Amino acid sequence: MLTSSFNIHWNLGSGARVEELNKLIQEFTKHDQREYDDQRALEIHTAKDFIFSMLGMVQKLDQKLPVANEYLLLSGGVREGVVDLDLDELNVYARGTDYDMDFTLLVPALKLHDRNQPVTLDMRHSALCHSWLSLRLFDEGTISKWKDCCTIVDHINGATNYFFSPTKVADWFYDSISIVLSEIQKKPQRGMPKVEKVEKNGTIISIILGVGSSRMLYDIVPVVSFKGWPAVAQSWLMENHFWDGKITEEEVISGFYLVPACSYKGKKDNEWRLSFARSEVQLKKCISSSLMQAYQACKAIIIKLLSRPKAISPYHLRSMMLWACDRLPANYLAQEDYAAHFLLGLIDDLQHCLVNKMCPNYFIPQCNMLEHLSEETVMLHARKLSSVRSDPAEHLRTAIEHVKAANRLTLELQRRGSTTSIPSPQSDGGDPNQPDDRLAKKLQQLVTENPGKSISVFINPDDVTRPHFRIDDKFF
Repeated sequence: MLTSSFNIHWNLGSGARVEELNKLIQEFTKHDQREYDDQRALEIHTAKDFIFSMLGMVQKLDQKLPVANEYLLLSGGVREGVVDLDLDELNVYARGTDYDMDFTLLVPALKLHDRNQPVTLDMRHSALCHSWLSLRLFDEGTISKWKDCCTIVDHINGATNYFFSPTKVADWFYDSISIVLSEIQKKPQRGMPKVEKVEKNGTIISIILGVGSSRMLYDIVPVVSFKGWPAVAQSWLMENHFWDGKITEEEVISGFYLVPACSYKGKKDNEWRLSFARSEVQLKKCISSSLMQAYQACKAIIIKLLSRPKAISPYHLRSMMLWACDRLPANYLAQEDYAAHFLLGLIDDLQHCLVNKMCPNYFIPQCNMLEHLSEETVMLHARKLSSVRSDPAEHLRTAIEHVKAANRLTLELQRRGSTTSIPSPQSDGGDPNQPDDRLAKKLQQLVTENPGKSISVFINPDDVTRPHFRIDDKFF
């Protein structure tokens, strides 16, 4: 369990004043959180509509995906740490250079939603926080559909067990998406996004769409979706948490996922990782804006600083922030002018975790996410963090310059790009402002009123014209 605490008093030897750091964090936040006009909101909708239409066509290819599916759409790409996935196999994309906005979309390949009791997974072959998935939990029809995406284990008694393979599922998903996109591009429709890039990054499919003057990155992740809560995380529910009394336990434990990632020594073809992305969406509602600003600023610093070798991911930082919320007094965390203290505290916690090679998973604390690191890697990153801690203002200024440069690239592209309204992919060339203009205004309102929040989208692939949005617990 983490034991370090945020510094209540600033170390003046750092060479900067608290007031200066607070101002720098505010400046970073101003440049990092862009406001979206009607045109950008409409482009966001057009890209989302295209992706969901594409997934509907993937489902119809071989009927593998559930007919009525529930996706989880998260603001920020996988590289931003919105999901606990390994970043080593991902190509490097940069905001401004490669894309303007990024999203992560969790797409259930399988759903197990009919159980109310704690879900017990087969963890005999896996490290903590990981599991193999036997299709014996599913019906014969599901096994028949998916057995070509399984590894097969024959038992002595003659029985055959099919284990759902994350690597084979990802290969199938990439091939299916490629087939569908090829078909779509043979019959382009007015206003249809331009597919600028489709890449398979490990078990993730990354798509960059050009829509009007915007470029949208979608990291699409095939997952297994469960209702309920895993038995391995039951003890976590018995502890006191910062969100107690702010949201209900039912909201927090409504479901979890298996995502296609394995442990350090795990078998890539068989091992999945538990993900609590749905719960994290709820927990974010209970975190103060000043702490979230400090987290975003700290994340921007460490992504650049600790990128090689990849040992610390933004998801580790997110876990540390959640532990800090549990550990520290609520009235302290609620201070609106403490962003500087929070930034220093996150850096200190990160340093503490590195030196001790200890970062417990927030939901399964017996799982140490850093235990595989070598001493050499630990000391290399610890020295880098010491330089940040000695002069955080300078590193913040660098982060601000990076985000300003990315915004300049985006603005330059917009100036050179289209300035007309973009109809949705379903448009037949009629009035481009109806009904999408109303939807664009609603989306703009949702985006501006819910900065940094994640969006669930419920959609029937047979009727992609009627998506239903959920931002945290609100339905639209």
